[in-house]
Amino acid sequence: MVGTALVALAAATVGVVGTLLAPVLSQRLTARAQAEQFDRQQRTDHAVRLHERQIAEEERRRHCYVAANAAYRRHRVELMNFLWLVQKGEVTPEGRQAMEAARHAHHAAFAEAQMIASTAVMDELDTMTTALSELYGRTMRLEEGHPVPGGSFQEIHDELQELWSRGQDLRAAMRADLGVDDGPITRLTAHP
Repeated sequence: MVGTALVALAAATVGVVGTLLAPVLSQRLTARAQAEQFDRQQRTDHAVRLHERQIAEEERRRHCYVAANAAYRRHRVELMNFLWLVQKGEVTPEGRQAMEAARHAHHAAFAEAQMIASTAVMDELDTMTTALSELYGRTMRLEEGHPVPGGSFQEIHDELQELWSRGQDLRAAMRADLGVDDGPITRLTAHP
């Protein structure tokens, strides 16, 4: 009987202790679950912020590349137009202003690209900007009547034409940096 009483006392003690500890254990388990949920939410929020930042950066780079490409093309075209005016002896303030505006827009787009563009794109932009700058200088000397070696109308014209082809390398570097796929084009065909 003493053994049964001890077992009953032990069972009652365990029951009381269990009853007293249940809220503490429950609170600890709830706190742990909430902490894990908070950590998961923090990781999810961080991943979302990183993804949004990546998308914004890609959009910023795309905008920069569009502006740089357009400015390069416009500068090259206006320099070509100005070269023709020099050749014909018909340089006007408007023609000079158009060429200078295109040149300054190119410099501004290039300056922005220096802060954003990848190394591969900057290498191409540096090459194009250096070539345009040299051709601009030779064109100005030709207009002044003091051409330098390699500064005849035909030589400058030919190099400006070549720049058009080299511009394809620039565009290819930009497209590659933006992840544009140049895979095969599939054409939709009509079915009878």
